[in-house]
Amino acid sequence: MSTLTRAAPRMDDAVVKVLVVEDDHSIAEFVAGGLRQEGYAVDVAGDGVQGLELARARPYDAAIVDVMLPRLDGLSLVAALRRAGVQTPVLFLSARHTVDDRVQGLQTGGDDYLTKPFAFPELLARVQALARRGQLSPEPTELAVADLRLDRLSRRVARAGVPIELRPREFTLLEYLMRHPGKVLSKTMIISHVWNYGFDTGTNAVDVLVHRLREKIDKGFEPRLLHTVRGVGYVLKVE
Repeated sequence: MSTLTRAAPRMDDAVVKVLVVEDDHSIAEFVAGGLRQEGYAVDVAGDGVQGLELARARPYDAAIVDVMLPRLDGLSLVAALRRAGVQTPVLFLSARHTVDDRVQGLQTGGDDYLTKPFAFPELLARVQALARRGQLSPEPTELAVADLRLDRLSRRVARAGVPIELRPREFTLLEYLMRHPGKVLSKTMIISHVWNYGFDTGTNAVDVLVHRLREKIDKGFEPRLLHTVRGVGYVLKVE
C-alpha cells in the first residue's frame, strides 16, 4: 500500500520517501499515518519479502524495519540489501531490549534501533536524522558534553571517568539532553520523548526525573551541567 502527500517535506528538492516494513497492521498504520501527517511519502510492506522487493526496486530516503517479520526477518532483509549495495538508512523496530540485540541490528547493517513501545516524536526525530544521512556524517555512537560521556550502544555513562548507573528513563532523558546540548527542552518536549502520549502532564514526574538525574551526573562534579530555566524547561550545558 502506498500513499503520497502533496505537502511533503523536501530534501534537495525531492519528496522524502520512507519505507515501513511491519507485519503488525495497527503499528504499521500508526507509524505510516503519523509520517504522512508530517508530509512524508510512505510505502508499507507487511512482510520481509515484500519489503526487500520494494527496497530493491525503489529509492528511499529511510526505511523502518521490524526485526520479527514473516517470510523473511528484518535482520536478513537488511543484510540482503547491504549485499546488493542498497545503502538506504534503516531504523530497526523491536520488542527486544538487550544490548546484544541492538548491537546485532547495527552490525547487520542497520543505522539505528528503537525498542517497542515507543513515542512517535522519538521515531520521527530518528527518521529525520536518517533521512539526512546522505548529506551528513554518520551520527556518533558516543555523546559527550564536557567530561560527561554516554555510549548509545553499551548504554554506559561516565563523568570524569567515573561510571554512573542510570535507570532506563534516566538514560533516555540524558541521551535526549545530550543530543541537544545548550538547547532548553520544555517539560512537554521531555514528556513526549520519555513517555508516551497518554502520560498525565499534570504530574511532577519530569521534575522528579530531572532531580534524580542531576543527583547522579552533577553531585560531586564540577562544573554543574544540568540547569533549570524557570518557567521554560531544562538544559544541559557548561556555564
